[in-house]
Amino acid sequence: MIYITGDTHGVYNDLMYRIEKYSLGEDDILIVCGDFGFVKREDEYNYCLDKLSRLPFTIAFADGNHENFDLIEAYPVQEWNGGKVHQISENIFHMMRGQLFTIEDRTFFTMGGAYSIDKAFRREGISWWKQELPTNEDYKTASDTLKKCDYTVDYIITHTLPESVIYALGYFPDMHDRELTGFFEWLRGRAGFKYWFGGHFHVDKKIGNNYVLYEDVVKLNDIE
Repeated sequence: MIYITGDTHGVYNDLMYRIEKYSLGEDDILIVCGDFGFVKREDEYNYCLDKLSRLPFTIAFADGNHENFDLIEAYPVQEWNGGKVHQISENIFHMMRGQLFTIEDRTFFTMGGAYSIDKAFRREGISWWKQELPTNEDYKTASDTLKKCDYTVDYIITHTLPESVIYALGYFPDMHDRELTGFFEWLRGRAGFKYWFGGHFHVDKKIGNNYVLYEDVVKLNDIE
């Protein structure tokens, strides 16, 4: 079974509370829509990441804006279910940007990243990383991937969201984020997909075929 949730921010007990009723096992996959947050600074004892690596199910996450990208990018790049990942442990994978994964006969396009509005209060390389927003190479990878699948996928996994969805939440897209949210708005109109899943806004709300997730967990079998 495949389950999808929002930002976890490296808080182990919160993640366990979200999923406790589902009893996830070795055949299950939990997808996190960015701000996974469990890959921390090298000088921190990563007790929680070690505990996650001992769980029976698989965790796959798109990156958010609050990730230690330097550490994530130091992990080996592997192929997993047809797309590129950074393999964090035997059961934890970072789903890289612009990739297409086929899991349980469903296709997932992933494109992480977002802008940190609290950047001024963070320190580069300590609590903020310039890799938080996609590069031109990321956009090219995404474009090439989408062309190969004729812009048709089952699900889209991102951190931030298309501009129209952000407006529907009652927010205005940040000017620093407009290239990414504008790309997502274009993709929303161009691509064929069943549902789009994102996080970032710390709310749980369904807007059309878009799921904005924070603490909720969506079991795909329940919405198909």
